[in-house]
Amino acid sequence: MLFSVLVCLLVTVFLYYKWTFKYWQRRNIPWLEPSLPFGNLSNPFNRQENLGITVKKFYKEMKQRKWKHGGIFFLVSPVYCVVDLDYVKNIMSRDFHYFTDRSIYFNEKNDPLSAHLFAIGGQKWRNLRTKLTPTFTSGKMKQMFHTLLECESNLLKRIAKECHSPINIKEILSCFTIDVIGSVGFGLECKTFEDEDSPFRIYGKKVFKDSVLRSLKRVFLTSNFPDLARKLGVLAFPSDITDFFLKVVTDTVRYREENHHTRSDFLQLLIDMKNNETLTIEEIAAQCFVFFLAGFETSSTTMTFALYELAKNQEIQSRVREEIGAVLKKYDGKITYEAIHDMKYMNQVIDETLRKYPATTVITRTCVRDYGIPDQDVIIPKGTSVLIPVLGIHHDEEYYPNPEKFDPERFTQENKAARHHYAHLPFGEGPRICIGLRFGLMQSKVGLTSLLKNYRFTVNEKTKEPLKMQVRSLILAAEGEIWLDAHKL
Repeated sequence: MLFSVLVCLLVTVFLYYKWTFKYWQRRNIPWLEPSLPFGNLSNPFNRQENLGITVKKFYKEMKQRKWKHGGIFFLVSPVYCVVDLDYVKNIMSRDFHYFTDRSIYFNEKNDPLSAHLFAIGGQKWRNLRTKLTPTFTSGKMKQMFHTLLECESNLLKRIAKECHSPINIKEILSCFTIDVIGSVGFGLECKTFEDEDSPFRIYGKKVFKDSVLRSLKRVFLTSNFPDLARKLGVLAFPSDITDFFLKVVTDTVRYREENHHTRSDFLQLLIDMKNNETLTIEEIAAQCFVFFLAGFETSSTTMTFALYELAKNQEIQSRVREEIGAVLKKYDGKITYEAIHDMKYMNQVIDETLRKYPATTVITRTCVRDYGIPDQDVIIPKGTSVLIPVLGIHHDEEYYPNPEKFDPERFTQENKAARHHYAHLPFGEGPRICIGLRFGLMQSKVGLTSLLKNYRFTVNEKTKEPLKMQVRSLILAAEGEIWLDAHKL
């Protein structure tokens, strides 16, 4: 009897998978052949590569087959993968009203920090985006610049202290960006350079380090059955992370309100919104949380890979340093807001770094109503998850010949104008383009300018080459970290 039940169960599961895996065939969309039980994904218990690299391979295979788009499966969930850049443009901009939401799990009830601007959708996202946008104008960036620059001295002190031995450059740059975000965003001294056990650094690291358990929850529950996951109270982040950031924000808001203390920063804007538009303390904490994470990790990652490539390419490093010297000479040797905006070649170096090592390797969207693909008799149903394979696009030889070569000349004005605008997507595009991109670029340029005008960098033998990306990191990060030698000029 038990044997018969098990056989029936196995047959049922098998038939269910067979029916599910014909989904894209029924939709008349080409697809990559999945397999039981993980679809097109590898075994989450034994992953061998970063998910962004896996999706890059999907893109490359579809491109080789001359597909404009294709279907894949994450476990049993059908996922629509975009290849053609005009289709990417449609989804991100022209037909954005069909794809307003991201396919990112959040649980506002049990995990309030997960319901931040990056994850939420619908009208709530629109309202919040409209309210937060004024925080990141060029005028606001100029106001924040002096506070940002105050963090430079601690960066230089740390490099001077460690320049006689191999430097884990990502660790130092993460301390710099955490101090910047803490000061500019919330008026807090995070003191990450002084305190190796700074909770901001500890919890910041923890968010981006994926565990087997978190990976399984994402694959099996939050990605495939988000409504069920919310009913079960599944958290997007470990509870200790939520508790820490919620307490920091709550205590800071209470202090400012009780002492009538105001400050021109990101948190103050949220406090004003709370008082005028009934924003809850949990909603404030969620926005602070994502601003902190996006601000420190993406910028420190970008600077790390930029310095690695400059250390590998000494001619390019020398050219950047020459530009820094020439520009700063016009501003009495000082790093100013205007000076960093005059550094055109620096921009090219950062753009090329973000091409080769985009912090966000995949952009997700959710189709919020049935969408007819313009040049085909194909409907993408409401609720479908959409993948835009950023890393794949950025390494496509059609747009970037010899893509593994680091070449800032790809981003001269002439070369950018000759290339499809959606071939470079480090910050996304359209209405959901990264709201803080100006700030991220500003602090990256300040950090690189400060270091390169004082030091020449070379690659230390502790760096494992060729670089291999950490398998369970949610953004690109090198296995074994990147170690550099700093030579005082």
